Amino acid sequence: MIQREEYMNRLIGYRDKDVIKIVTGIRRCGKSTLLALYQQHLLDDGVAPENILSVNFEDYDNRRLCDSEALHDFVISHMAAKGKTYVFFDEIQNVPEFQRVVDSFYLRKNLDLYLTGSNAWLLSGDLATLLSGRYVEIEMLPLSFKEYVSAVGAGNLSRQYIDYLENSSFPGALEFAGNQKNILGYLQGVYDSVVLKDVVGRYKIADSLMLESLIRFAFDNIGSQLSTKSISNAMNADNRKIDTKTVERYLRALTDSYILYPAKRFQIKGKQFLKTLEKYYAVDVGLRYLLLGKRGTDTGHVLENVVYLELLRRGYQVYTGKVDALEVDFVAMDQTGHTYFQVAATVREPETLERELAPLRKISDHYPKYILTLDEDPEADYEGIRRLRVLDWLIS
Repeated sequence: MIQREEYMNRLIGYRDKDVIKIVTGIRRCGKSTLLALYQQHLLDDGVAPENILSVNFEDYDNRRLCDSEALHDFVISHMAAKGKTYVFFDEIQNVPEFQRVVDSFYLRKNLDLYLTGSNAWLLSGDLATLLSGRYVEIEMLPLSFKEYVSAVGAGNLSRQYIDYLENSSFPGALEFAGNQKNILGYLQGVYDSVVLKDVVGRYKIADSLMLESLIRFAFDNIGSQLSTKSISNAMNADNRKIDTKTVERYLRALTDSYILYPAKRFQIKGKQFLKTLEKYYAVDVGLRYLLLGKRGTDTGHVLENVVYLELLRRGYQVYTGKVDALEVDFVAMDQTGHTYFQVAATVREPETLERELAPLRKISDHYPKYILTLDEDPEADYEGIRRLRVLDWLIS
């Protein structure tokens, strides 16, 4: 199993703390494996097997436990006689009214509770209300480039970056490395599972073909400023009739299911969040290739997609920036302040370099500013704006 150290360390840090640990993320991103690794860590640390209770609600053998009362009785009857019981519920959203069961278990101080879910709906309803201030969310993504390189072994970074994009960042795809046909088959299974279970089924979407058209449109326009109206207009012009309310509903379902990630706009000089013209990024570039084929290859926007997800992994809140009439690719915010990023496939042409520098030069604060490129050139500094090779940054 691939070690996901960042997520493991967070779980270890929250062990025995008086909060429910909730791991969220798209299906097949590694949540179940993470729980298995963490359970092994507990065993290695001296926890007895009878003090670990794990239920995967995707497993048909556990179908009777999808009843909330049956689940409650099962856990109570299987609690360890001595010491704390570590309880793991995988894909808890499959249990109707799971919120009240979870709330009941939280009241028992001899339980340490861990949940996973594949839909942001998990934390948007009653659970968030019931457990306000009593849970922590660990948002999980598929493999980072650094994790991918660690899994496949040392090699040429440029070649590995291409493989990372084409072979997918989903951990399960590594089993089919070198066989593109099998990788595409695996990705098709991931895509069908997410769309059918977490989007069409949960949101009761009748027109699945229109939904797929919207997914293709969003994947084809990663890194472009979009609005519900512009999407509706573009799809209507292509004879796919859809109104803005339906676009909004579909986009919400896709972001809740972690297929798409939105980046809202931030006006840098006025320090204001803007309500229009978001950008959207795909959870995995391999899924984009699956739907669009190689015609979907857009080196700059694909790189932007990879950087956006990496910034999320590093704990930033990520926005696209506006400074006067110019755009900054990313404004990454955390408790220490802001960091600004421009992302470009290459800046070797002087006019391209100047275009990327221009918006960063307009920012008057003293927070860090970077240009990330695929150019295999030494690091450079332009009056405090650092240019880095993005592949080195990704594995740093």
